[in-house]
Amino acid sequence: MKIHKNITIKGRVQGVGFRYSALKKALEYNIFGYVKNQYDGSVYIEAEGEEINIENFIRWCKNGPRYSYVIDVEITDGSVKNYSSFYVR
Repeated sequence: MKIHKNITIKGRVQGVGFRYSALKKALEYNIFGYVKNQYDGSVYIEAEGEEINIENFIRWCKNGPRYSYVIDVEITDGSVKNYSSFYVR
């Protein structure tokens, strides 16, 4: 069953390739939605996919790419929007 999660990642997550690494991981886990930088320095992701794939993706988000330093990950449920791809905004 497809689920939707809104994910906000805080820490040193901008300027370290987080968005493009998230894109690569989303494709690997067959996740749809988008990722974008926020004005407050965080990264925001809307992710849709099978529950096990979303769980694996969130686990990756808690560490991020090599040069990131994740302090906090906030996750909320959302309504499925039926994205057809995953992209960087």
